[in-house]
Amino acid sequence: MKLILKWLLSAMALLAVASLYSGVQVNSFSDALIAAFVIGLLNTVVRPILIVLTLPVTVLTLGLFLFVINAWMFLWASSLLNGFQVQGFGAALLGSLIYTMIGVVINSALERLFFKQ
Repeated sequence: MKLILKWLLSAMALLAVASLYSGVQVNSFSDALIAAFVIGLLNTVVRPILIVLTLPVTVLTLGLFLFVINAWMFLWASSLLNGFQVQGFGAALLGSLIYTMIGVVINSALERLFFKQ
């Protein structure tokens, strides 16, 4: 249940990013659902590999290179999908930052909802 709710809220977060920032466009809620799934899949499978491969650069930049990796994941997801467009790397960087901030709020709310004691 938590996974499905997180997926739906992540899709709504993508729609919020698209409405807040013109560099990111999502055509419909179904496209947002697919994009949220693809971003989640890329973040689960590819992102850890990229983090390990770029560890020296990440350490050298005191962790700031992780923002670049997040932007790559965002841009890559948009290149795989038709209903989700990002207008370049700068838009991917800003869009992924907004999406991550909304995601932190979603995760915090879900933790409080599902792990009440």
